[in-house]
Amino acid sequence: SHVPLRELYLCAVQELSRHPELVEDVLKLQRWTEILNCPSDEEKESRRKQVRPLFRHFRRIDACLQPREAFRGSDEIFCRVYTPDHSYVTIRSRLSCRVGEILALVREKLQYSEDQPVLPGNLILVAVTSAGEKAVFRPSDEAVFTTLGVNTHLFTCEPSELETLLPLPEEIHWTPGDSKLHDMSAEEVANQLVVFDWELFSCVHEVEFVCYVFHGEQSRWRPLNLELVLQRCSEVQHWVATEILQCQSLPKRVQLLRKFIKIAALCKQQQDLLSFLAVVLGLDNPAVNRLRLTWEGLPGKFRKQFQQFESIADPSRNHKSYRDLITSLRPPLIPFTPLLLKDLTFLHESCKTFHGELVNFEKMVSQSDLTCLLFLSHLVAMDTETSPSHLQTKAYVRQLQVIDNQNLLFDMSCKLEPKDT
Repeated sequence: SHVPLRELYLCAVQELSRHPELVEDVLKLQRWTEILNCPSDEEKESRRKQVRPLFRHFRRIDACLQPREAFRGSDEIFCRVYTPDHSYVTIRSRLSCRVGEILALVREKLQYSEDQPVLPGNLILVAVTSAGEKAVFRPSDEAVFTTLGVNTHLFTCEPSELETLLPLPEEIHWTPGDSKLHDMSAEEVANQLVVFDWELFSCVHEVEFVCYVFHGEQSRWRPLNLELVLQRCSEVQHWVATEILQCQSLPKRVQLLRKFIKIAALCKQQQDLLSFLAVVLGLDNPAVNRLRLTWEGLPGKFRKQFQQFESIADPSRNHKSYRDLITSLRPPLIPFTPLLLKDLTFLHESCKTFHGELVNFEKMVSQSDLTCLLFLSHLVAMDTETSPSHLQTKAYVRQLQVIDNQNLLFDMSCKLEPKDT
């Protein structure tokens, strides 16, 4: 067993802040830990053949509790594809599958469906958001699964039926009620957010960042795992707003505000800047920010702490406060990925890659400096507790139920505190 080595590595990581001169030794220890924990060829082949749902599609608790592994284009997944009447077929597909192949699988399923007595004609594949926005995919598009928004679903229909497509009923209706979050401690929720973020972030290879920036949507090799990290960031933001706006009781909403501010503080303390800023931005959502009575019930200590967090999220002077914070931290840490991509994109678009026939190595070095942070930040995360309450929190954090329709969130906000209050 290599557990003692992993424990030694984790202890060494925790001591880095007090002994920064050990960084080179810790990196060597990290490499040995990764080598010794590398699965055998048989294990790799077995895992490759497993059919895996994307994390937002998890329905079984035991599935969502499994550690995350990096997705590859050859991996197979299950996915639902809906029809205009909201019935659906479940297909088994490669993650990198082309839209034309997906439609062929759907057609085959519909051919044997009792709900489809007439075989459909020319089919198209459409992504429908919870706000009703539609995006039609081209038959040549690849790996569309990881590009979907939090509550975006795949629909198939004939071109003449495109305008009839509507979001699923559960995406446009909401039920007020008490949140499970009231029964969970801020410490446990924050810990699970951090562990899951590490699992997701560790699946992202540095090359995915370069591929995302240099090639964008035209890339033949999609940055699948990076797209899932970006999706998680959006999901956490909407989760914060959803939980607060579904709470009908003013005192309980104030409690939730306090809890989320505490969760943000704990994520920041554990150097998970992805969830830290996602929670802060969720609390800054206009639908939450306008709840005057709720914010007035917050103790002064928490209001002051949140103002400090807001200053870190402030984009003025090119995000100076955030950059000062990240400069003061030592790896391992999880950066706020959207801003890192913004920096890489700016560097790429503002500097030429070639000068005549010569390569602009200065640009390459600058790109390397930014992506170097990612290598230093890959952490071997350990989460071995198995108590029922712990597993319940873990499942909750990995299956966040969110509303990402901003119009619906604002309507919920106005019902809680009408404009004239």
